[in-house]
Amino acid sequence: MQHQSFLLLPCPDHPMTAADAAPYDAPPPELKRQLQRANRLARWKALGLVAPLLIFLIVTFIVPILSMLTRSVYSPAFGEVLPQLSEAVQNWDGDGIPDEAVFATLVTDMMAARSERTIGQAATRLNYEVPGTRSLVMRSARRVARLDAPYSESLPALDPRWGEREIWAAIKRVSEPVTPTFYLSAIDRTQTADGSIVLNAEEQRLYVQLFWRTLWVSALVMALCLALGFPIAYLMAHMSSARANLLMILVLLPFWTSLLVRTTAWIALLQTQGVLNDLMVWAGLVSDDGRIQLIYNQVGTIVAMTHILLPFTVLPLYAVMRGIPPSLTRAALSLGATPATAFMRVYLPLTAPGIGAGAVLVFILAVGYYITPALVGGRTGQLISNLIAFHMQESLNWGLAAALGALLLAGVLALYWLYDRLVGIDKMRLG
Repeated sequence: MQHQSFLLLPCPDHPMTAADAAPYDAPPPELKRQLQRANRLARWKALGLVAPLLIFLIVTFIVPILSMLTRSVYSPAFGEVLPQLSEAVQNWDGDGIPDEAVFATLVTDMMAARSERTIGQAATRLNYEVPGTRSLVMRSARRVARLDAPYSESLPALDPRWGEREIWAAIKRVSEPVTPTFYLSAIDRTQTADGSIVLNAEEQRLYVQLFWRTLWVSALVMALCLALGFPIAYLMAHMSSARANLLMILVLLPFWTSLLVRTTAWIALLQTQGVLNDLMVWAGLVSDDGRIQLIYNQVGTIVAMTHILLPFTVLPLYAVMRGIPPSLTRAALSLGATPATAFMRVYLPLTAPGIGAGAVLVFILAVGYYITPALVGGRTGQLISNLIAFHMQESLNWGLAAALGALLLAGVLALYWLYDRLVGIDKMRLG
């Protein structure tokens, strides 16, 4: 007996309703619970796999950045060491000098802080605001116990600076834990007693000039790396695989050598009695008395940084060029374009992601470079990173170091934004 199957079509006169459709059988509750359990287990496994990297990034990247940003605007040391003075000086209207009650509170807090050996913290914080006031606070703290009331007269008699409005305006500013002082110092500005913001004296303007020097050196190193790295990457991309691999080994060879060794090698090459000057004297280009100073200046910094950062340009360029079909250039030539036109209008635009990736990578690394400028830069080749390290390690002005670092971070983020607008972060190719 043959079974015939029929295809049921909807009738225009009698359209199908939800009741005519086959009922949907929901999965059993036990199967549903098993699926949910499997999904939860998969999510926990994925979280467990990424957890070490996530913890590493939080501990070594996010937390230090947040700490840096906090230190750049938050400095409660003065208010914690001299709490009564910090509270009393807030009621001062800023005209003239405070009254006797504020002076008496200053004496009380200074004696208590000296006995607790914390007066140095307050003196250092005030010195960040007004250079030279650390000695004022420390010397006054040693002698304040022998002073007699009224202190509004005896303290200025001990040191005339206690009778200056600028000192008390600075004390009022540092009494507040949140302060713009470090950012103002980072852009060579200061706040006067009346609250206006003015430029520092010309001999005290340092940081803006260093920022511009850092940007200039980084941009020049980036341009040199692109000029030197593009031909190398182009040659590697159009070689046979065996020769390209050999050239790739030569490009990666500096990574197998210590950064310190590579930098000190440039010192031996570029110093006045070094190899390069000896060759120029031998060739008659310069006299023995006219050797060129190529080290401990900007020239040494640029040469050494270009050599060290060149592979970071070659690798993304090579990765992009290897993916460009040669047939595109041949098609342009077959349509009448000259080799130069085919290169400029067909090949070069296709390498834009590699150029952008290499430029951004080299520029960001150059902006934050520290070891190479410290070793070969001398006085004129120092970058902003060297001054940040100085404030972190020697002057111990961590607030100013944090403000300088925050401004540097803002510049890098602005560069990322500009690259994203012009090229697109999603088009970046690093390898």
